Amino acid sequence: MKLDDVRREYLQKGLKRSELDEDPVQQLEKWLGEAANLELTDNTAMTLATVDADGQPSQRVVLLKQLDQDGLVFYTNLNSKKAQDIKANSKVSANFAWLPLERQVKIQGVASRISNAEAFKYFVSRPRNSQLAAWASNQSQPISSRQVLKNAFEQMKSKFSDGEVPLPDFWGGYRIKPTLFEFWQGGGARLHDRFQYTPSAFGWDINRLAP
Repeated sequence: MKLDDVRREYLQKGLKRSELDEDPVQQLEKWLGEAANLELTDNTAMTLATVDADGQPSQRVVLLKQLDQDGLVFYTNLNSKKAQDIKANSKVSANFAWLPLERQVKIQGVASRISNAEAFKYFVSRPRNSQLAAWASNQSQPISSRQVLKNAFEQMKSKFSDGEVPLPDFWGGYRIKPTLFEFWQGGGARLHDRFQYTPSAFGWDINRLAP
């Protein structure tokens, strides 16, 4: 495979300033809705970037579970690598990439823990096997084999065979409070359209960026 020969033109559509909502959260909701309407696989998936105490960046894909004016919410094991990074440096970045639509959205912000009540409300809505998996996985820690994980899962099934699965004290959610949004739409000849939202005294300033 000759990597430098891999390319294509982005010709679906452009993006005009007049098409953008003045509120970046509503604009993100619009694009999320369009991705959902096309039934794109994992349309709520976002790449989350964190930085540890030594300044080493790390990325992984998480699922967006709530979006409103307070921010973007995702859930995780509170002992995971991402959680430890956020504890050391709460500044994060997230990226949605809907490649069939030739679109990306970048969000920068600050992550903080949501309340246990919010986490519980979401946890009880999850499929039972997902609840059990949260108990079984010591996320980000080395394990000797997949069988170890399967055994732990079976142990949790037995332990909680009667009644509801409780919320683990090591599991919860984070809310990203955005400080910047960037909406990207692919364009022909690499003349992409980029618009950046930054906070202002009266809402958000919107500026076009060179591609």
